[in-house]
Amino acid sequence: MTSQSASDDVAPRPAADPRRILLAVTGMTPQVVTETLYGLMRENPHTLPHELHLLTTADGAERARLALLSEQPGWFQRFLTDYGLPPIAFDASHVHVLRDADGLPMADIRSAADNALAADQVAELVRRFTADAQAPTQLHVSLAGGRKTLGFFAGYALSLWGRDHDRLTHVLVADPFEASWDFFYPTPYERIIATRHNTLVDCAQAEVTLADIPFVRLRHGLPGALLNGQTGFAQAVAAAQASLGPPRLLLNLGGRIIEAAGRRIELAPADLAFLAWFARRSAAGLPGLACPKDGAPLTAYAGDYLTEYRRVRGILGDDGRSAARYRDGMSKSDFLERKAKLNAALRRALGAAAGPYLLIGEGRAPMRYRLALPASALRFEPHKNQHTAARG
Repeated sequence: MTSQSASDDVAPRPAADPRRILLAVTGMTPQVVTETLYGLMRENPHTLPHELHLLTTADGAERARLALLSEQPGWFQRFLTDYGLPPIAFDASHVHVLRDADGLPMADIRSAADNALAADQVAELVRRFTADAQAPTQLHVSLAGGRKTLGFFAGYALSLWGRDHDRLTHVLVADPFEASWDFFYPTPYERIIATRHNTLVDCAQAEVTLADIPFVRLRHGLPGALLNGQTGFAQAVAAAQASLGPPRLLLNLGGRIIEAAGRRIELAPADLAFLAWFARRSAAGLPGLACPKDGAPLTAYAGDYLTEYRRVRGILGDDGRSAARYRDGMSKSDFLERKAKLNAALRRALGAAAGPYLLIGEGRAPMRYRLALPASALRFEPHKNQHTAARG
């Protein structure tokens, strides 16, 4: 078997040149790989990938090994040689075989369980290829081969994680070459093959077109945890849907959690109490609150905030330090500190989806702060405090 080694054969790239990755979904027609490479070469040799990865089943991987990576016919290396192209990193380690629930290679996607597992594996591969911040990458996903569901998952995953410079394409091959097993790319010399109708055609005369597929980029609506860590396909779709749908905020003070943008988030008691204070005002249709003035702490603010804080901590959970802190009222620094810490916690948890749940300031001085969610978007769970003792 011959291959191009990513470490030994590929020339170093200029520092400004992104690491271009082609991810091709293939089934029993590995020809789509060389056809896509040909389309890129004709478009602009500088768009050719530095490395190539295949996503396929066990049967598809064996077909790719025999057709592309073998000594003979070895169509991958023959293509590079025929057109005098630079090496592209591609060997058996770049062929990603779908695995079943037992970790065994899938021969095919035959059940709903296989389908769900395949979706998760596609999602993780695309997420990984778009998450390398230290060595910038450009991911190109080709949907020309493989089962339709597998191609759909790959395209949808790119919609979830894809960045502005990533790309989605499909390769189009004109008749009668499309259905011929012997056709892999238009050769720069005469090469005669038989079609499925037993006619003879010259590969040099074939027409291959690379078609871009526009896709909606939803990456900025995903929470940071789904961008930076392993996640399932369905989980990522639900998070994207929640970020696009109407905002809803559920506050569970006893459980010290909220549900926002489709996610359950645990907040520190002080942050949750501050949010609950503003949420209760919004639910009652009350106006925003002005920040206390310098040297003029507000006792009414302190009283309302501490009421929520005790609901979160529980009667036995409040050790008196908070009451002592706000004994003379809530100061300007207290108010701004609590607001900043709450907004920062929400941004960390929700990323770009945090917007509707943040405390915002409006108007001229004195600016008034409020939670902009309408009463219909707010819900407090019945209060059953689970914390009857102090917790750190």
